[in-house]
Amino acid sequence: MHYATRVTVNRRYVSPRRQEQARQTRRAILDAAAKLFVDPGYAATPLTAVATEAGVAVQTVYAVFGSKRQLLSDLVDVTLAGDDEPVALPDRAFVTEIRALTGLRAKLARFARHLAETHARQVHVMLALAGAATADADAAAIWRKNLEERRRGMLMFAADLAETGEVRVGQDRAADILWLAQDIRNYDWLVVRQGWPAEQFERWYVDSVTAVLGSPDPAGDVGA
Repeated sequence: MHYATRVTVNRRYVSPRRQEQARQTRRAILDAAAKLFVDPGYAATPLTAVATEAGVAVQTVYAVFGSKRQLLSDLVDVTLAGDDEPVALPDRAFVTEIRALTGLRAKLARFARHLAETHARQVHVMLALAGAATADADAAAIWRKNLEERRRGMLMFAADLAETGEVRVGQDRAADILWLAQDIRNYDWLVVRQGWPAEQFERWYVDSVTAVLGSPDPAGDVGA
């Protein structure tokens, strides 16, 4: 005679309502940090102040983010991406659109539109991070991480642009140029301080980068 063994599996039920509440709490904390880390600044803002601004207990801030450094890191990531979705850069819609285009100016124009949209969202947070990085080790580490990630992103972009056959400089040189042209301080000076419309900023980016990438490299490193 065969006896079947009954196994009871306990499955953890996750309430959609609780998930939404957790998402809203996380968003409220990030919004509070975005405000306070800009003014009065990262170093001057304790997590108790972030909690008060967000309308939660400070223990909740620790439970969600673990530390002030992680809160800053997540804030930078969300501000750059525009959302809190776990989608890698190569899988973002704008990257797919750029890769589908042909021609150097067309690809640069699509990236310029993405850049203007992103900079408008992140300019104050990123400048605050750059300032905090001069005096705070945690902020400095996050700033360096951001610089390295931007460099990797521009290397990928340079490789894609090279496939147009219109780039006259090597990939490393192209990445350097792209990295410099997309620096947040260019947007801050031209748009925020000088009042350029976003469309003018985009044209400046496309014209400037096209002129440099399409000119012969005096160092002769084409294909490097």
